[in-house]
Amino acid sequence: MGQWLSWVKSNDKEILTILDNLALKAKETSDQLVGLLSHMDKAPEYQVNIKKLEREADELTRSIFAELNKTFITAIDREDIQRIASKTDDVIDYMEGIAGRIASYHVTSAPPYMLDIAVELVRAIKEVELLISRLKDVKADKSLIVHCRKISDIEHNIDDLYRTAVGKLFETNDAVNIIKLKDIYESIEAASDRCLDVADVIEDIVLKYT
Repeated sequence: MGQWLSWVKSNDKEILTILDNLALKAKETSDQLVGLLSHMDKAPEYQVNIKKLEREADELTRSIFAELNKTFITAIDREDIQRIASKTDDVIDYMEGIAGRIASYHVTSAPPYMLDIAVELVRAIKEVELLISRLKDVKADKSLIVHCRKISDIEHNIDDLYRTAVGKLFETNDAVNIIKLKDIYESIEAASDRCLDVADVIEDIVLKYT
């Protein structure tokens, strides 16, 4: 019986380790996205890197779900772990989609406000990574709520930048360009929404134990 409980505990740690690695992939991807938007002349290089990170993140996400299917007991509800993993993977998928759209739409210079939004997204993802890295102590760490609220504040900043960017976009007369760039803006704004989703799940977890 003791050996079985030891296996459960170690398997639980493995899941949280993989989840933390997934969050680190999100951070790496966001850094690459900022690099892409800062150096559009090297966009193909960054796009390859982002695609690689996205595939690695998919593999980590599959590993998390596989480990959950083998684990009877988890310190955190398995549904919460699944949601955190899925939403974090979604963030990476959206960033890969942004890089892909920049290539497909033949965008050669960073759209107005896009770099500013990407920098804010990096801030949000760093907070997500911090939250996930401390999940093993979530029952005793009420300070995590502060970081959850910080992500909410960043998401509001991104919403403001998004509305400003789209407003400026519609002051132009190039309908095709408007459609292309609005699609990119919407994707990066959606990525920030997924960061907030992760924060909401973790805040709920913290509140369960208060």
